[in-house]
Amino acid sequence: MSASERYTFREVTPADLPLLAEWQLRPHVRKWWDTAEPFTAQKLKDTRVKRWIVETTQRPFAYLQDYSVHGWEDHHFFSLPKGSRGIDQYIGEADMTGKGHGPAFIAQHLKALFEAGVPVVATDPHPDNTRAISAYKKAGFEVFGSSQATQWGLILPMKVSSSS
Repeated sequence: MSASERYTFREVTPADLPLLAEWQLRPHVRKWWDTAEPFTAQKLKDTRVKRWIVETTQRPFAYLQDYSVHGWEDHHFFSLPKGSRGIDQYIGEADMTGKGHGPAFIAQHLKALFEAGVPVVATDPHPDNTRAISAYKKAGFEVFGSSQATQWGLILPMKVSSSS
């Protein structure tokens, strides 16, 4: 594994549900992540969303999901080019925050998505989540539009394209 690929992404399985539930109870995650809809084995079957446990040195420490922005006709990123993906993530282990892991594993995942032919990746942090916005900007995302209310809450639209 090269220094630029120091993270592994393994698909979430039902065996990971207790870990995700534990992470979602932690204050630093709960502040920004909707815990009203916990992960279930049934949700893992939704093919519109790919869910990943992020590991470094064989330690699971974060969750990342990428999804088809065209999987929901009323999605706020539906107008992006065909094949575009959205991403969301959080670092579940508090001792791993503030150390540059977020921008690094996001950038590594973006590289894999672009190599697979994805034209644009978008994300939608809460406008007050300055840590997430900073991490996304470090990974190459740019704001495209103003804050807006969606069915998933208040968001700041951000995106990065494969040609960036």
